[in-house]
Amino acid sequence: MPEISAKDVMALRNKTGLSMMECKKALEETGGNPSAAEDYLRKKLKGKMDARTDRAAGQGRIAVAIAPEGRAGTIVEIRTETDFTAKNEMFVDVCQKIAELALKQPPGAIAPTPEMTKLIDDLRIKTGENISFARGHELQGGGNSMFGKYVHHDGKIGVLLHCEGSVSDDLARDICMHIAAAVPRPQGVTRNDIPQHVIDKERRLATEMAMEQGKPEEIAKKMVEGKINALISDLALMEQPFVRDPSKKVKELLPKGATISAFLRWQVGEEA
Repeated sequence: MPEISAKDVMALRNKTGLSMMECKKALEETGGNPSAAEDYLRKKLKGKMDARTDRAAGQGRIAVAIAPEGRAGTIVEIRTETDFTAKNEMFVDVCQKIAELALKQPPGAIAPTPEMTKLIDDLRIKTGENISFARGHELQGGGNSMFGKYVHHDGKIGVLLHCEGSVSDDLARDICMHIAAAVPRPQGVTRNDIPQHVIDKERRLATEMAMEQGKPEEIAKKMVEGKINALISDLALMEQPFVRDPSKKVKELLPKGATISAFLRWQVGEEA
């Protein structure tokens, strides 16, 4: 059996984050080959981590990345078991790397690639927690596009914004922060973008309330439509009062000719 130096054990420990004893045993099993020892640990401990995937991954982080040329932007959610791990610098760095790797994917929903999966497997080995790729999405733009982003300081909420026209980075970030903080939460860019299921639910509730009040049918219908119109305005991003200056609507912040094409606001743990 080759002699295993403390230096080699320490180097493997620094690379994997595992104990000295586990690293020494891995080197012994692989004839002192550091690369083979790392693969040995990954294969061995990934199996142990896979056995723990029934443990709830209720914590995590949102990460957002924008391509240097502004051609695309991505948002991803990575989940883990504890808030302690979610705030760990290593976890934060890996989430950002995965968001950047996602920029190589076509627009739309993102499935984890082998490279992303390896990053997650390494984290699972080092932390001993169930870590998973929850979801990812890419927005792609044209020649006059720009993207904005914002991730809350705790990583629990993230926003990706796609604009067309001359929108500054500072304004894009301000709008992203509005999307993150606004109450009610915006459901679409304009009135026409509000999901139909949201409108149908609110119409049903408003109708039930009007009927309970014993209003005549024609008056009830007018009451319902009035509430729905007000609601749609409340939920449309462009119509909302800007959180930092409620005297202005979001649409009034945009330079002439600029528009908001799309946005994604994600929160850790919500249903996709």
